[in-house]
Amino acid sequence: MHSSLPYWRLSGFYFFYFALLGAIAPFMALYLDHLGFSAARIGELIAIPMLMRCLAPNLWAWLADKTQQRLTIVRVGAICTLLSFTLIFIGKSFAWLALIMVLHAFFWHAILAQFEVITLAHLGTDSERYSQLRLWGSVGFMLVVIGFGYLFDSVGLAYYPWAIMAVMAGIVLSSFWVPKQPLTTEHSVTPDQPTQVAEPTALLPVVVFLICVTLMQFSHGPYYTFLTLYLTELDYSRTVIGWLWALGVLAEIGLFVIMPSLLRRVALKYILVASLVLAALRWWLLGFYADSLLTLLCIQILHAATFGSFHVAAIHFVQRFFAAGKQGQGQGLYVSFSGVGGALGALYAGYAWQTLGAQATFMLASLAAALAVMIAMLGLSSKASRGSQSKKATEQDLHR
Repeated sequence: MHSSLPYWRLSGFYFFYFALLGAIAPFMALYLDHLGFSAARIGELIAIPMLMRCLAPNLWAWLADKTQQRLTIVRVGAICTLLSFTLIFIGKSFAWLALIMVLHAFFWHAILAQFEVITLAHLGTDSERYSQLRLWGSVGFMLVVIGFGYLFDSVGLAYYPWAIMAVMAGIVLSSFWVPKQPLTTEHSVTPDQPTQVAEPTALLPVVVFLICVTLMQFSHGPYYTFLTLYLTELDYSRTVIGWLWALGVLAEIGLFVIMPSLLRRVALKYILVASLVLAALRWWLLGFYADSLLTLLCIQILHAATFGSFHVAAIHFVQRFFAAGKQGQGQGLYVSFSGVGGALGALYAGYAWQTLGAQATFMLASLAAALAVMIAMLGLSSKASRGSQSKKATEQDLHR
């Protein structure tokens, strides 16, 4: 890694950004349940930020690519995320909470795709070491889910808005510690990156990839929306649930540590497919065997694949299949299609949970991941974007 790389400043931002995800994913549904909303209403409210991921990243990506002011967008997005969430102290009706979800998500989802471009610009030719920065986001997530588990077991969920805003304030402060990206990388092409993906045969793997991203996030719908409530109904304490969320992220961190070596040896197609296969297995086990703590521990360890390896492989896929000047839009597309899948997943989870029950809901999630496996196997080249490929080899693969 370059000695000039601002490692801790970049890592610090990831720490707080994903700490916020750790404050939302396990506890938002629990808080909404505390406020008295039904499973269907909870699913609808949690789907709103996912829907904003379909719109906001591409709007902000277009602005960022046009102005090249990525860091400014990150900082403004962080500030507006915090300010938007303060509206929760005015009211807690369904309509008002829906407005808060729209506003804070619109700005929150402006941040990550542009920050990924900044990070990759700082990494330069060391992009395979991205996971060594990103793992600090997992550390932030893990510490928050453990800490919030103890906190809410002790003081109750009434303090949830204050706790989540403290994490948002950390994002704001860390964004002002991040240096600007190197100016020379924005318009250059990295050695193993194609200059464009305009031809139809070149677009095929991108389309297949985005479909798989959508299905993967769709399959996570019941997990991110109802896991905490589900485990609470199975008589696990909030503290134990916090540790179970943390175990998944700890496994993810371990995956991030070995990911640079994995990327050098394994084509992205096989990393993506393996992640999807393990996702299908994970949701099936979660639906039928979550009452066994030992099985639940194994289920959470699979988070290393269903999020960790899939996300890192996806980031590298975007970097290698989009021209340098389109990196912001490429990352924005990835986040947006993740949002489409996440929103549909949260919506279906809310309605299915209320009408079909937990087991059927998780079985549908497993089937969605299995469908993505078949699509990826048929639609992605087996030689797609191996870490050691040259530009020429990558371009040849794009046109297969």
